[in-house]
Amino acid sequence: MAAMRARCHVAVLSILLSGAAGAQERVVERAPVGPRPARGTAPLRAAMIAGHDRARDAVGVPRLRWDPALAAAAQDYAQELARTGRFQHSVRPLGAARQGENLFTGTRGDYSYAEVVGLWLAERRDFVNRPAPGFSRTGRAGDVTHYAQIVWRATTAFGCAAASNARDDYVVCRYAPTGNVAGERAY
Repeated sequence: MAAMRARCHVAVLSILLSGAAGAQERVVERAPVGPRPARGTAPLRAAMIAGHDRARDAVGVPRLRWDPALAAAAQDYAQELARTGRFQHSVRPLGAARQGENLFTGTRGDYSYAEVVGLWLAERRDFVNRPAPGFSRTGRAGDVTHYAQIVWRATTAFGCAAASNARDDYVVCRYAPTGNVAGERAY
């Protein structure tokens, strides 16, 4: 797991306490030998649903519903990230319509979708179910915000998408209602 963590560039969910995350340092490793991970909408959806279901089942919160509108919003933003090469959270309005967001980028073709969601779920090791932003054993909320968003009890729906440029893959998941709300617990 540590090797996977060193290979990826994972943005920190900005939770309602801070602005969009800035650009991340790019880490490049030699591509693994062997078949490339499966790509496309069906493998992405299957891996994301399986990972999210596993995490939510483990803490006893209801599973999320896949929402095509959230997946479409995620697709639009994933394409923007791939087109611009930026890696930062989108600017989203505050209020009831606000969507939560998890982001990933890594070297094109090197990460399976199961690895992507696995990296977010690995944050559980530092998570404690206290009110946000005090829900991290490390004292840095950004160390657990991907995981917290996935298991946030009030969140009922999500959708994910991926896009690529010549160098990188981008995965975006959107959530409604948003999680990581200051002063509230995940579950």
